[in-house]
Amino acid sequence: MRWSEFRMVLFFALGCFAIPTIGEEPENMARIDGFVVEKMFDVPSAQGSWVSMTVDHKGRLIASDQYGGLYRVTLDDQAQESRVEALQVRSGRAHGLLYAFDSLYVMSHEGDGQQSGLYRLQDTNGDDQFDKVELLLPLKGSGEHGPHAIVLSPDGKSITICAGNHTQLPPTTASRVPQNWEEDQVVPRMWDANGHAAGILAPGGWICEMAPDGSTLELISMGFRNQYDIAFDPNGELFTFDADMEWDIGLPWYRPTRLCHAIPGSEFGWRSGTGKWPEYYPDSLPATVDIGPGSPTGVLFGTGAKFPAKYQQALFIADWSYGVIYAVHLSPQGASFVGEPENFVTGPGLAVTDMVINPQDGCLYFAIGGRRSQSALYRVSYRGEESTAPVSVPPLTEMQQHRRSLESLLTATPEQAATVVAQAIPNLSHVDRFVRYTARVALERMPVDSWREAILQPRDTQGILESSLTVARAGDDELARRTLERLLQMRWENLDVAQRLHWLRTVGLHWLRRGEVTQEKRDQITSYLLPKFPTGQTFIDMEIARLLCGMDVPGIVGPTLKLMRNSPSQEEQVHYNFVLRVCSHDWTPENRRQYFQWFVDAGRFRGGHSFARFLLNTRDDAIARLDENTKATLGDLLTQKPIEARPDEELTQRAIVKHWKVDDLLPISDQDFQNRDLKNGEKMFSVGLCWKCHRLEGAGGSVGPDLTPAGRRFGVRDLLEAIIVPSKEVSDQYRATVFELDDGRTVMGRVANLSGDTYMVQTDLYDPGRFTNIRVGDIVDLKPSEISMMPTGLLDTMSRDEVLDLLAYMRAVSEAAFDKR
Repeated sequence: MRWSEFRMVLFFALGCFAIPTIGEEPENMARIDGFVVEKMFDVPSAQGSWVSMTVDHKGRLIASDQYGGLYRVTLDDQAQESRVEALQVRSGRAHGLLYAFDSLYVMSHEGDGQQSGLYRLQDTNGDDQFDKVELLLPLKGSGEHGPHAIVLSPDGKSITICAGNHTQLPPTTASRVPQNWEEDQVVPRMWDANGHAAGILAPGGWICEMAPDGSTLELISMGFRNQYDIAFDPNGELFTFDADMEWDIGLPWYRPTRLCHAIPGSEFGWRSGTGKWPEYYPDSLPATVDIGPGSPTGVLFGTGAKFPAKYQQALFIADWSYGVIYAVHLSPQGASFVGEPENFVTGPGLAVTDMVINPQDGCLYFAIGGRRSQSALYRVSYRGEESTAPVSVPPLTEMQQHRRSLESLLTATPEQAATVVAQAIPNLSHVDRFVRYTARVALERMPVDSWREAILQPRDTQGILESSLTVARAGDDELARRTLERLLQMRWENLDVAQRLHWLRTVGLHWLRRGEVTQEKRDQITSYLLPKFPTGQTFIDMEIARLLCGMDVPGIVGPTLKLMRNSPSQEEQVHYNFVLRVCSHDWTPENRRQYFQWFVDAGRFRGGHSFARFLLNTRDDAIARLDENTKATLGDLLTQKPIEARPDEELTQRAIVKHWKVDDLLPISDQDFQNRDLKNGEKMFSVGLCWKCHRLEGAGGSVGPDLTPAGRRFGVRDLLEAIIVPSKEVSDQYRATVFELDDGRTVMGRVANLSGDTYMVQTDLYDPGRFTNIRVGDIVDLKPSEISMMPTGLLDTMSRDEVLDLLAYMRAVSEAAFDKR
């Protein structure tokens, strides 16, 4: 039977009707043992494609069509049917719904004669229909990056809302975020090569707290790209799942989808185009978990679910593109959290849009749909043997409570500045990044004169760095002169990697925000950094190059050009090429030729939809900075097209050493790892094309798992099996789907997107921006693939010693990352 024939094609006039509840577990859907997933019903096409849900005071579900109205669902297991009614109210097109305060809050998008904004619907006459519609908060923004979720705040007295980066922040009555945000680009930014979000500036996506009647609006967090949903844990800690810019895959500014702990006052560094901040920038906060490419949708905690304890405490996050609901298991780390994602439910084409826990039956309900695709409602229940009794909430740790106490300063008025300064200044030296961050933003909200003298009190390394960052962002030129002097007196060799990155960012912000740095100070900065460059530490070298190229100092071109040509990953090479374009000193004819030849050789690189055009735009910008004589000297090289080459060409050009099997390389003892050549191991990581798909300490590709913890988490045999026999164990998170089509073709790949009745399938991990489009009506069958998309033979050009160097390098990176924690 054709796949399309499973689709339920019905047409109903709007009104109230019953839909038979299927109550069967769908085929090809993976889930955790003990849990049962049932499709409740397919949504009739007349009701559109559901993208948001809430539970009302009677346990009924209310859902919204992305482009249409609101529907109310009454579930009746005994009658084996669900009663669905179209609400008789002019409202809908909602990415967010919340029933609270005897009202239905609707985050509506522009259409049907109504503007975008947050609406409050009420039943004033008791007939179980909403007859009063009030616009509480007009918003400028619509579409998939527009206004999104609404949730009840932990105090039960307010609501919290969020919106994506195409939604202007409306006028606020208060802000816990210092309102001094800027773009802060040391090297001039380039907008997205295809025009996406061009011209959109900070704050980007935002989260606000609002009174139920809309009378107050306070900014809580900012710097997101497109966070669709938000959720509070039982202790009142706020989390969100932010989107990547999939067109940026393969570029150094690509940031994967990520779970963020959105503490009050937080900034997460989204800036448009090339401007996205790396997560190590100290004026922003890092992700709790990097997930990878995807499209974040629903987010909720398992609180109230009749699930085993582990899943009551889990945070569930949905990925629309890859059809996955993750259960993220959080654990304290310092004043924040770390998380371990687990595939909870996944299936081909499972485009999850939203999730709710129904308190009446303790089940998790989720909808699929979006972009006019076929919608359906599913239920997840637990039928295993573990206890589902409610569990107590783990209390916050002492350090988390300390951070919370500092957060109370973020509502202080200028008249309370003395209290803020007394509590915040000592915490600029705190061991924890989230504590230091909170202390700093508390100071930045206060008048500079209230902390002018106190900001110079810290004498320890971390305190000097954090106080200097405060001055760079919120001080004045006189203070900046004094703090920059303190930075230049610091001994580089006494700084760890994070502190060196902090130093570089802070000096860059002094350069950007606190007026023109004198020539004397420019020379001091140059003489401080240039002799150390390159350091051999990836991100430090990238930031030194960014800073000194941005300042256009003499002497930076030669070593940066060498890094551009020889760095192991394409992301690093692109970064050095990008920052070099603004340099005007020390160019020789040969250096210029090498710089522009790189664009020709970059034909072997692959990336997302904007990748090739970004390189073209970078070249055009560099050409525009040349004088006419230089242009004439370089001639046709300036317009030569990239030489097309397979991304694996470097690997195929090496001679085969042996078609390795796991047992050929074993046994390997600890003694075999003594005195290995780690630099050569890093080279083998590149030779084996690992960088193309995998990240290591934040660098590299993102279409495969992050390998940073792999060297510590897995034994030698397990690592070798994962490389040599990748299909032996395939993670559901990265499992491909096999499509059998009615023309006899078979296509294997990962569903990366969905548009109407068309799947966009990623079939080549080396070329993640190229998709095969498959119409739903052409599918005869689809099923999970038992074959990994990871190629085999990646070690076959290496000697045994080179394989050992590779494994030793991966182990060393993992150990170093663990030690940082």
